[in-house]
Amino acid sequence: MKGLTLSGGVACDLVDGTVEQRDIHISGDRLGGDGGDRVDVSGCIVTGGFVCAHHHLYSALARGMPGPTQSPRNFREILERVWWRLDRALDPEAVSLSARLGALEAALAGTTTIVDHHASPEAIEGSLDLVADGISGAGLRGAVCYEVTDRHGEKRGRAGIAENLRFAETNDRALIAGMVGAHASFTIGDRTMEELVACARNLGAPLHIHVAEDAFDEDDSLERYGLRTAERLASRGALAEGDLIAHGVHLDDSEINAVRASGAFVAHNPRSNMNNGVGYAPALRLGERVALGTDGIDGDMLAETKACYLKAREASSSAGVGFAVDRLAQGQAVAGSLFGEPALGRLSAGSPADLVVLDYPAPTPLDEGNLAGHLIFGRPAVRDVMVGGHWVVRDHKHTVVDEEELRAKCRSAAPKLWKRMEDF
Repeated sequence: MKGLTLSGGVACDLVDGTVEQRDIHISGDRLGGDGGDRVDVSGCIVTGGFVCAHHHLYSALARGMPGPTQSPRNFREILERVWWRLDRALDPEAVSLSARLGALEAALAGTTTIVDHHASPEAIEGSLDLVADGISGAGLRGAVCYEVTDRHGEKRGRAGIAENLRFAETNDRALIAGMVGAHASFTIGDRTMEELVACARNLGAPLHIHVAEDAFDEDDSLERYGLRTAERLASRGALAEGDLIAHGVHLDDSEINAVRASGAFVAHNPRSNMNNGVGYAPALRLGERVALGTDGIDGDMLAETKACYLKAREASSSAGVGFAVDRLAQGQAVAGSLFGEPALGRLSAGSPADLVVLDYPAPTPLDEGNLAGHLIFGRPAVRDVMVGGHWVVRDHKHTVVDEEELRAKCRSAAPKLWKRMEDF
């Protein structure tokens, strides 16, 4: 691939907080080299691509669907009356379209890596290939896993483990990694937990699991195992370096200490937590390895970052805009860990060329001291997106996916999916 030079923009490295007006050279799939054809990014911020550390792409066709006949009164009923009916209604076509649409819209929002957590209990085998193809077809990096659960019986729990294993052993997509997924402690018995942990450790793949999203996850663990949720996971070997836990809303002090000591990452999902009414996660106390996810709402990480700041500020007047932007940057560490690319997200020579160009002619001075304030309170618009040295979005349009054709297919498929939900 011929080299490129992005000229005239402000290079903003979210990892080290540096802000400087300079050219960015790209050679192949890396930053650096002598550059080449010039691309004018005047009036723009250039930064490392955003990472969604916890997504459910299968929810992409849920927008606008009819609500349940009985309104849920709590989070358990939200799962039972909405999301567990949706995931059971998914067939291969709906899985594929959901992944393609969700990945497309994430790309348009500046997200270059999606860490997805998939569930389709009536269509398990082969489902991760459909998700992976949706992500890679949009030109993005991604990590995928299947949600192991016993809520449909141990046989399907083992089928979920088998799907994680099958994908890990057969995937040859350069920008797609495999993880081992699990729903949550309250739907996973000890035998299935033992098998899925063994699968992950034998593969050398991280676990990706929901933890203490609602108080009933803690109540169930205490009642059945005599341990709080994170303590149960740690005792079963399911909380280790590089693992990824989602939510952590109801972790107590001892669990927070266990999570921090384990070296696991935490995906904080403030908009989803507000939407489901489950409470506010102790994000300010969970340490530096807290990244941001959207939990399937969308792929817009700037929107999630703004919500992260507002919720943190509501919880503590000591929380500043830098806390939220640091959480956005920590997503790059999650992706870097998954792909063996510790410099992913950096703007230094040799780093992977995963970039987002934000159209933002700053109306006030922009420097290292106020970058976070501009991102939180400004209105930067995603203009261009690059992944691995290839343009994925140019001038607000996707370079590969026919957006209108895909949306037309989704408009046709969504009502059929909603109709199938009535059977579950």
